[in-house]
Amino acid sequence: MPDLRAAGLAIFRAALEAGDPARLIPAAVRLEGAHLVVHDRAFDLERVRRLLVVGAGKASGAMAQTLERLLGERIADGLVVVKEGALYPTRRIRQVEASHPIPDERGLRAAEGIVELARSAGPEDLVLCLISGGGSALTPLPVAGVGLEEKRRVTRLLLEAGATINELNAVRKHLSRIKGGQLARAAAPAPVVSLLLSDVIGDPLDVIASGPTAPDDSTYVGALEILGRFGLLEAVPASVRRHLETGARREIPETPKAGDPLFARVLNVVIGNNSLVVERAVEEARRHGLTPLLLSRSLQGEAREVGRAFASFVKEVVAFRRPIPPPACLIAGGETTVTVRGDGRGGRCQELCLAAALELQDLPGILVLAAGTDGTDGPTDAAGALADGETVRRARALGLDPRRALGENDSYTFFHALGDLVVTGATRTNLMDLYLLLISEGG
Repeated sequence: MPDLRAAGLAIFRAALEAGDPARLIPAAVRLEGAHLVVHDRAFDLERVRRLLVVGAGKASGAMAQTLERLLGERIADGLVVVKEGALYPTRRIRQVEASHPIPDERGLRAAEGIVELARSAGPEDLVLCLISGGGSALTPLPVAGVGLEEKRRVTRLLLEAGATINELNAVRKHLSRIKGGQLARAAAPAPVVSLLLSDVIGDPLDVIASGPTAPDDSTYVGALEILGRFGLLEAVPASVRRHLETGARREIPETPKAGDPLFARVLNVVIGNNSLVVERAVEEARRHGLTPLLLSRSLQGEAREVGRAFASFVKEVVAFRRPIPPPACLIAGGETTVTVRGDGRGGRCQELCLAAALELQDLPGILVLAAGTDGTDGPTDAAGALADGETVRRARALGLDPRRALGENDSYTFFHALGDLVVTGATRTNLMDLYLLLISEGG
């Protein structure tokens, strides 16, 4: 159904543009003479000895490029770490590529450099932090006694178990020297301004990239409880369990909490979130002659179950023309999870589409598009996938077994063979996922 596919992809592209730092940073940061105005705070740059920029995340390269265009030679030094393939040209802010979602040595060295630059700041300096989702994995800086490979194993185990980003970050913060407010601690007593793109439902400052400049609500006790809930206490390296147990006994300091005096000189500003994405999708759907219905800005749950629920909802619309008559576009934002059971390749958006396709087979006039705004869905080069009522029939004609693919978490191989992956490359942003269900007049 080329018309629905063209409309779905156009809506997704428009939503990505709404989250571009080239739009968002100028809306939040401006120069007024010698003053840098961020949100409702003004900083006199004539009194600032050095303006330093640090950061991490999938969008931090694009954020750095935009900020450098604004501030130019006022920036004395800078270092941000980006996901491999997401570099954007800058002259004064250094950019380092590293691995995501499993950390690597490049990220470790970059994290060391970021902390070193932050520690060099004095009370007359100003530190600007550019933070977006993915920053946690891109800045692995393990505590003493825990190696990078051991921390990688913890990340891998939690991802495969279906842990949410909140749960994953609660554990990672307590194995780190940079997360959970510890970057702000390193920069003190310099004032710190953090600009954040949120990839987390509700925009909790302590969860976005593991909250390097925010007070941390999580604890060592909570980190142990998360591992226990997923049955991973015996699976994680002994050094990790030992460190968390030592912290739970209060034998080592906790991450900085709300009320710590260091946060009096820290300003955290969320400049973009998933609401921008879904609101732009609503506008674009109307432009394509589709009546939009916003289902949720906080979608969560197991991807395959959400896919099946979407299919049931669509069937209701088709059969009874309620709660909205076709042609329509049902829209949701958020982030699902996948519990890995097989050894295939895929991501949450692709798995959601595959589960939906199985329920929607032979139903005409329907399109499901699910894609990550960062251009990456799981450990693949696709942002997501497209599915419709013909997906299962076409797959079987090629000798593909959709139920087996779902059982083996092999949605990437399935949609790659059909040519139905959504591939964008680096998108300049990271504001969770967008889910579109398009229904034609005849649907």
